[in-house]
Amino acid sequence: EVELQTDGNRSGHLQNGELVFDPEINEEIVRIIAAQLAEIGDQFDKEIKARVVNDLVQHFLNENLSGEEITQRMSEAVERLARAIPSDMEQEKATLVLAMVLTKKIANTMPSLLQRVFSTTVNYISQQLHNYIATMVSAVKR
Repeated sequence: EVELQTDGNRSGHLQNGELVFDPEINEEIVRIIAAQLAEIGDQFDKEIKARVVNDLVQHFLNENLSGEEITQRMSEAVERLARAIPSDMEQEKATLVLAMVLTKKIANTMPSLLQRVFSTTVNYISQQLHNYIATMVSAVKR
C-alpha cells in the first residue's frame, strides 16, 4: 500500500530501531503530486468562506460528537464545497484538495484542534479517496 505523506517525505517504517523507506515509492513522484495539490489548494483556499470553517470548528469543539460523526460533518462540508467551487478537474482530486485545505484552515483558526482535525482528515481521505490516491501515484509512475 502506498502512503502519501503530508510533509512530502517518503513513506517509511521502523525496523530494528532504524527508519527504512519503502523502496517502491519514488520520492520525486511524491514531490510532484504534492506540488500539484498545493497549487490547486492555493486556488481553492480563496474560495472557502470563513463561515464554513467556523462551522466545522464548532463541530470539532463539540466533545459529544464521535469521531465518525465528525468525519461525516467533514465529508458533508467537502461535498458542498466541491459542488460550489467551479472546477474542470476530476471530482476526486477536488475533494482531496478541499479536505486538505479545510484541515489547514481549521488548524489555523483553532490550533488546539490540530490533532483531532488531522486525524479526522486522514480517516476521511483513507475511507473516501484511498483508491484515487493509489491511482494518482500509479499514473505519475508511468
